[in-house]
Amino acid sequence: MAIDVTRAAVARVVLNRPERRNALDTESLRSLSGAFRNLGADPEVRVIVVSGAGGHFCAGADLAEVRQADDMAERRAYFGGVAEVVRSMRLCGKPIIAAVEGYCLAGAMGILAAADLAYATVDAKFGLPEVQIGLFPMVVLAPLERLVGLRALTDLALTGRRIDALEAMRIGLLNAVVESGELAETVAERASTLAGLSPFILAMGKEALSEVPDLTLPSALRYLQGMVSQVASSEDGQEGVGAFLEKRKPRWLGR
Repeated sequence: MAIDVTRAAVARVVLNRPERRNALDTESLRSLSGAFRNLGADPEVRVIVVSGAGGHFCAGADLAEVRQADDMAERRAYFGGVAEVVRSMRLCGKPIIAAVEGYCLAGAMGILAAADLAYATVDAKFGLPEVQIGLFPMVVLAPLERLVGLRALTDLALTGRRIDALEAMRIGLLNAVVESGELAETVAERASTLAGLSPFILAMGKEALSEVPDLTLPSALRYLQGMVSQVASSEDGQEGVGAFLEKRKPRWLGR
C-alpha cells in the first residue's frame, strides 16, 4: 500500500514507500487526497496526523514516474495530483498535524505547508532541490508562500539548498523541533488537546484561517465578523460559554 490509514479519534495517515523514502507516485497522491477527504467527512475523527514510514517523511516526487510520462498531458496530470493533495488538506475540516523526521523535500514541502501544525525531529532536513535537477517547485510555491513569505521561499527555491529543522522553524515551517525520541509524545499531546475541543468550532476556525490571507483587510474584517457571529450562535458556542461561566467541562455537540 502506498499509504496506511488508521481511523480513530486521532487518525493516522502514513506514507508507506520506505524503499523510495516515501516518494510520491500517482497512487500515493491519489490515496492521500482520498484519505484527507474521507477522514474529514468521518464524524468519529477529530484530528489527523500525517507522517512517513522508515525514518523519512517524504523525499518528494517520484522522479522515475515523472521521467517516464509520455507527454505534457501525463506530466500535467501527475503534478495536478500534488495540487489536489494540498487542496484536500486545505478543505479538510479536521486539524492536520505533520510529524516529520528525516527528509522532507520538494513536493513533500507542500504537504508540510498544508498541514495546520508541524513538528519535526532536530535532525530532519528540508528543502526545494528541484532547480538542481532542471525542475522547479511550481505547485508548492502557493502554500509555502503563505507560510514563510516570499523572501525565504525565493532563497529555498532558487538555490535548492537544504536547511535543518531549526532554520525551518525560524522561517515558519514548523511549530516546534524536538529530539528524535520525543516526536511521538509531542504530537500525541497536541493531538489529544485538539481532540478534546469542539470539532465544529475547529472546522470553522480552519475555514477562517484558510480564507483570510486571500482577502483585503476591510473584506477580512467583514468576513470574520460574520464567522464569529456564526460560531457564537452555534450550539457548541453556547455550550462552551455556558460551561466557562458555570465552571464545568463543556459537552460538545459538534454543531
